[in-house]
Amino acid sequence: MFKQSISALVLALGFAFGPIANAGGAVAAALPDFTVLAEKHGAEVVNISVTQVVQGGGGAQFGFPGMEDDEQLQEFLRRFGIPNMPNQPGQGGEYKSQSLGSGFIISSDGYILTNAHVVNDADEVLVKLYDKREFKAKIIGVDKRTDVALIKIEATGLPKVTIGDPTKLKVGEWVAAIGSPFGLENTMTAGIVSAKGRALPQENYVPFIQTDVAINPGNSGGPLFNLAGEVVGINSQIYSRSGGSMGLSFSIPIDVAIDISNQLKASGKISRGWLGIAIQELTKDLADSFGMKSTNGALVAGVEKNSPADKGGLEAGDVITKFDGKPIVASADLPRIVGNTKPGKVAQVEILRKGVAKTLSVGVGEMPNDPNDALQANKPQAKAEPNKIGLTLKDLTPQQKKKLNGKNGLLVIESTGAAAQAGIRRGDVVLGLNNSEFQSVEAFNKQINSVPAGKTVAVLVQRGENTLYVPIKVTK
Repeated sequence: MFKQSISALVLALGFAFGPIANAGGAVAAALPDFTVLAEKHGAEVVNISVTQVVQGGGGAQFGFPGMEDDEQLQEFLRRFGIPNMPNQPGQGGEYKSQSLGSGFIISSDGYILTNAHVVNDADEVLVKLYDKREFKAKIIGVDKRTDVALIKIEATGLPKVTIGDPTKLKVGEWVAAIGSPFGLENTMTAGIVSAKGRALPQENYVPFIQTDVAINPGNSGGPLFNLAGEVVGINSQIYSRSGGSMGLSFSIPIDVAIDISNQLKASGKISRGWLGIAIQELTKDLADSFGMKSTNGALVAGVEKNSPADKGGLEAGDVITKFDGKPIVASADLPRIVGNTKPGKVAQVEILRKGVAKTLSVGVGEMPNDPNDALQANKPQAKAEPNKIGLTLKDLTPQQKKKLNGKNGLLVIESTGAAAQAGIRRGDVVLGLNNSEFQSVEAFNKQINSVPAGKTVAVLVQRGENTLYVPIKVTK
């Protein structure tokens, strides 16, 4: 009886685990084979070594404060089992700083794409090919805004990559990276596409491809391949708390990079469309404060005086919903679309102004190389009572107004309560409230103190060179 029970149990387990085993076999059979990709395309990837001459400063240059001479630094290195490094910095002298990155060949006559942050400010760029040959490279041009650089080596008959179409990528699709993480040449890692069109802080011109491919220092500038062996992106950034891979890596779509490389090759510089506005995301609270039902669009937080936007009639508080016929769903869409517009073109800009739809004709300018000087707000000189949302304000001096191009504003000398919780701080300049400007602190406070509790207001604030609408819920 006992043997029969055991047999029945084994039989039951066999039936229970059989389908799982079969399913596992089917899954294993369906997994992609990256060996062909590695064999066919590994030679198209290069290792890049960059040398930069840096003025001295001792061990502190390596991030080791207090180690101001070679002897202290070498003792530190010995304690941690790190061999002596050549060209160590000494007090007040100069030394060579070296870093590594990756790149890939886009033409058989030696043009190579990589990241701008890999080769920018380099004194010497050395490229090592798959067959171990080494060449000194010339920097054709760099574009810091997209983090793309084009370099050139004097060689012919080189294996070049096949360019793919990143617009056809699908979330969940397998992709692979080849590069030199930590200097380990021709290392392949693989994963899937996690998201597309990802906007990152301070990165307004690139709709990044997010993947979970393992990317580490040294992978920068290397290619992201699809399973067809086509390059769909340049590995550029990672999110990491440790400095190593955490499954959040970001690649520049290859179509963006190729467009940049073509301009760099032709003229050594990039020409972008420019409006001269500051924008921000239209949140639900801000949309409610403007009486809007949708959060689609880019909210204009500021307009530079005499800029193309100013001449075209755009104003702070406008919500841009379409630019040159292209819909603006999120604020991050606008810089890319405007940047890709040829300077000199007159574009039709559809906006919502105080709830009313308008269409403006705006001539697109060319983006300047240098940003405007930041506004430096003075420290408070007087004390006054806070208003209903916790702001203590004072009128600007004529000199401060001059830095604002003559605009009216109110200097924040203290921020407490709801205003402080919303992020407004001392030294900010309040430019308006719900699309209205104010000539004095008294007028602003009278308006804000009349707002009923529970209502959200939009306060336009300038901090440095940036302007931003801050939604604040009135609590009393």
